[in-house]
Amino acid sequence: MEKSPGTPRPTAKDIAADIRQEIVNGTLGPGDQLRAARDLAKEYGVTLVKVQNAYRELSEEGLVYSQQGRGTFVVDPAHPANEVQSGGSAFIALATEISAIHETVRQLGERLERLERVVNSDGSAPAP
Repeated sequence: MEKSPGTPRPTAKDIAADIRQEIVNGTLGPGDQLRAARDLAKEYGVTLVKVQNAYRELSEEGLVYSQQGRGTFVVDPAHPANEVQSGGSAFIALATEISAIHETVRQLGERLERLERVVNSDGSAPAP
Protein backbone atom coordinates (compact mmCIF):
# COMPACT_ATOMS: atom_id res chain seq x y z
CA MET A 1 0.00 0.00 0.00
CA GLU A 2 2.41 2.62 -1.26
CA LYS A 3 1.32 6.18 -0.56
CA SER A 4 2.38 9.18 -2.59
CA PRO A 5 4.14 11.98 -0.70
CA GLY A 6 1.04 14.24 -0.65
CA THR A 7 -1.33 11.53 0.58
CA PRO A 8 -2.29 11.69 4.26
CA ARG A 9 -0.99 8.84 6.39
CA PRO A 10 -3.56 6.24 7.38
CA THR A 11 -4.79 6.16 10.95
CA ALA A 12 -4.92 3.09 13.17
CA LYS A 13 -8.65 2.89 12.33
CA ASP A 14 -7.82 2.85 8.60
CA ILE A 15 -5.31 0.06 9.08
CA ALA A 16 -7.76 -1.92 11.23
CA ALA A 17 -10.45 -1.44 8.55
CA ASP A 18 -8.11 -2.83 5.88
CA ILE A 19 -7.31 -5.90 7.98
CA ARG A 20 -10.98 -6.32 8.92
CA GLN A 21 -11.83 -6.33 5.20
CA GLU A 22 -9.19 -9.03 4.57
CA ILE A 23 -10.85 -11.15 7.27
CA VAL A 24 -14.34 -10.55 5.85
CA ASN A 25 -13.38 -11.38 2.27
CA GLY A 26 -11.44 -14.48 3.30
CA THR A 27 -7.94 -13.31 2.46
CA LEU A 28 -7.16 -13.89 6.13
CA GLY A 29 -8.84 -16.93 7.63
CA PRO A 30 -9.20 -18.44 11.10
CA GLY A 31 -5.80 -19.16 12.61
CA ASP A 32 -3.88 -17.10 10.04
CA GLN A 33 -1.10 -14.97 11.42
CA LEU A 34 -1.18 -11.25 10.73
CA ARG A 35 1.92 -9.66 9.29
CA ALA A 36 4.55 -8.45 11.72
CA ALA A 37 3.59 -5.00 12.99
CA ARG A 38 6.98 -3.58 11.97
CA ASP A 39 6.53 -4.80 8.38
CA LEU A 40 3.02 -3.38 8.18
CA ALA A 41 4.16 -0.05 9.63
CA LYS A 42 6.83 0.17 6.95
CA GLU A 43 4.34 -0.73 4.21
CA TYR A 44 1.85 1.93 5.35
CA GLY A 45 4.55 4.48 6.12
CA VAL A 46 3.34 4.91 9.71
CA THR A 47 4.73 4.42 13.18
CA LEU A 48 4.80 1.02 14.83
CA VAL A 49 2.43 2.39 17.49
CA LYS A 50 -0.29 3.01 14.88
CA VAL A 51 -0.17 -0.61 13.73
CA GLN A 52 -0.13 -1.85 17.32
CA ASN A 53 -3.20 0.31 18.00
CA ALA A 54 -4.92 -1.18 14.94
CA TYR A 55 -4.15 -4.70 16.20
CA ARG A 56 -5.46 -3.73 19.64
CA GLU A 57 -8.71 -2.42 18.10
CA LEU A 58 -9.20 -5.71 16.21
CA SER A 59 -8.44 -7.64 19.38
CA GLU A 60 -11.03 -5.67 21.35
CA GLU A 61 -13.55 -6.49 18.61
CA GLY A 62 -12.72 -10.17 19.05
CA LEU A 63 -11.37 -10.63 15.54
CA VAL A 64 -7.75 -11.35 16.46
CA TYR A 65 -5.68 -12.39 19.45
CA SER A 66 -2.02 -11.99 20.28
CA GLN A 67 0.40 -14.48 21.78
CA GLN A 68 3.53 -13.10 23.37
CA GLY A 69 6.55 -13.95 21.24
CA ARG A 70 4.47 -15.64 18.52
CA GLY A 71 2.39 -12.94 16.87
CA THR A 72 -1.19 -11.91 16.21
CA PHE A 73 -3.68 -14.38 14.76
CA VAL A 74 -7.20 -14.34 13.32
CA VAL A 75 -9.70 -15.84 15.77
CA ASP A 76 -11.40 -19.09 14.79
CA PRO A 77 -15.11 -18.61 15.59
CA ALA A 78 -15.62 -22.39 15.48
CA HIS A 79 -13.66 -22.70 18.74
CA PRO A 80 -15.65 -20.85 21.40
CA ALA A 81 -13.36 -22.33 24.04
CA ASN A 82 -11.08 -19.42 23.18
CA GLU A 83 -13.70 -17.03 24.57
CA VAL A 84 -11.18 -15.14 26.71
CA GLN A 85 -8.93 -14.40 23.74
CA SER A 86 -11.77 -13.91 21.27
CA GLY A 87 -13.55 -11.02 22.92
CA GLY A 88 -16.25 -12.75 24.91
CA SER A 89 -19.89 -13.52 24.42
CA ALA A 90 -20.56 -10.73 21.90
CA PHE A 91 -18.10 -12.35 19.53
CA ILE A 92 -19.63 -15.79 20.09
CA ALA A 93 -23.12 -14.40 19.38
CA LEU A 94 -21.92 -12.77 16.17
CA ALA A 95 -20.08 -15.92 15.06
CA THR A 96 -23.22 -17.98 15.73
CA GLU A 97 -25.34 -15.58 13.69
CA ILE A 98 -22.86 -15.64 10.80
CA SER A 99 -22.86 -19.43 10.94
CA ALA A 100 -26.65 -19.48 10.73
CA ILE A 101 -26.60 -17.12 7.74
CA HIS A 102 -24.00 -19.30 6.03
CA GLU A 103 -26.19 -22.38 6.56
CA THR A 104 -29.25 -20.59 5.16
CA VAL A 105 -27.31 -19.55 2.05
CA ARG A 106 -26.12 -23.15 1.60
CA GLN A 107 -29.69 -24.45 1.87
CA LEU A 108 -30.94 -21.86 -0.61
CA GLY A 109 -28.22 -22.94 -3.05
CA GLU A 110 -29.36 -26.56 -2.76
CA ARG A 111 -32.99 -25.55 -3.35
CA LEU A 112 -31.99 -23.54 -6.42
CA GLU A 113 -30.08 -26.54 -7.82
CA ARG A 114 -33.13 -28.79 -7.29
CA LEU A 115 -35.42 -26.26 -8.99
CA GLU A 116 -33.05 -25.96 -11.95
CA ARG A 117 -33.01 -29.76 -12.32
CA VAL A 118 -36.82 -29.84 -12.31
CA VAL A 119 -37.01 -27.11 -14.93
CA ASN A 120 -34.32 -28.76 -17.08
CA SER A 121 -35.95 -32.21 -16.85
CA ASP A 122 -39.20 -30.68 -18.07
CA GLY A 123 -37.46 -29.80 -21.34
CA SER A 124 -37.73 -26.08 -20.79
CA ALA A 125 -34.74 -23.87 -21.16
CA PRO A 126 -33.26 -22.60 -17.89
CA ALA A 127 -33.89 -18.98 -17.02
CA PRO A 128 -31.07 -16.55 -17.89
